[in-house]
Amino acid sequence: MDRLTEMEAFATVVDQGGFTDAAKKMGISKSAVSKHVSALEARLGARLLNRTTRRVSPTEIGLAYYDRARRVLNDAGEADSLVTSMQAAPSGLLRISVATDFGVNHLSPVLGTFLQEFPDITVNMVLNNRYVELISEGFDMAIRIGDLEDSTLRARKLAETTRKMIASPDYFTRYGRPKTIDDLNEHKLLHYSNQANNAVWKITAPSGEKRQVRTSGWLTVNDGQSLLNACVSGLGIAYLPSFLYADSMQKGLVEEAIPGLPTEVQGIYAVYPPGRFTQPKVRAFIDFLVESFAEKGPNSW
Repeated sequence: MDRLTEMEAFATVVDQGGFTDAAKKMGISKSAVSKHVSALEARLGARLLNRTTRRVSPTEIGLAYYDRARRVLNDAGEADSLVTSMQAAPSGLLRISVATDFGVNHLSPVLGTFLQEFPDITVNMVLNNRYVELISEGFDMAIRIGDLEDSTLRARKLAETTRKMIASPDYFTRYGRPKTIDDLNEHKLLHYSNQANNAVWKITAPSGEKRQVRTSGWLTVNDGQSLLNACVSGLGIAYLPSFLYADSMQKGLVEEAIPGLPTEVQGIYAVYPPGRFTQPKVRAFIDFLVESFAEKGPNSW
């Protein structure tokens, strides 16, 4: 006989308190349940149930075996559910949290294609410039850039971006161009208030040494696009990802503040709650983003 079926018959008898109710629960005959349990006891060489005319109860050995058996059966059920969920068509409401500038420039343009490919999914994309608590705030996933602070979340890298210190030609004309990292202390630095490392820029020197520069209070903004606008206007030096400044640099509106520094690379990640199984709608969107971003090529960020 099948070992898992024997185990299920025994556990169901314990759960239901008898063979008759166990048979109803399993949808088989009482004699079939009895045969499964007897075969299990014979294979183990131990009596697992105390049987009387009025009730059935597990022996001491049976109770210990029941605890392990129930765990095995639960795991088997979850394994079956995993296969079912992975084959199910992605559907339902997908709530996504993403920084405003990245959402506007890179998620919004591809959402239409995604929704056409998965018509049973509806998307609620929330653009905000703060760190959200996925589970308590009801989000299915978020897009985050840079170091991941919360190690309890699951994450998948979507792409990479580079960060550089930039300013407008007009700023350099008025205030000069810094030649070294130390020179930054004499300049007007624009601070992005939502960075996880607060008001500190982490910069790699030509020697490979990691340096930290504390930004001044000249201007603090909680939105990357607004910070770029301030930079283009000549208000100071900003430290921004290339997906924000690339177009402005190509047009000559901004320039690199200290050319020759090692390139700072940051990951762009999809993060989602922990658990054994990833919801089909979440998995579908992440797979879609990985493919879409790969088509843009590594120089698009």
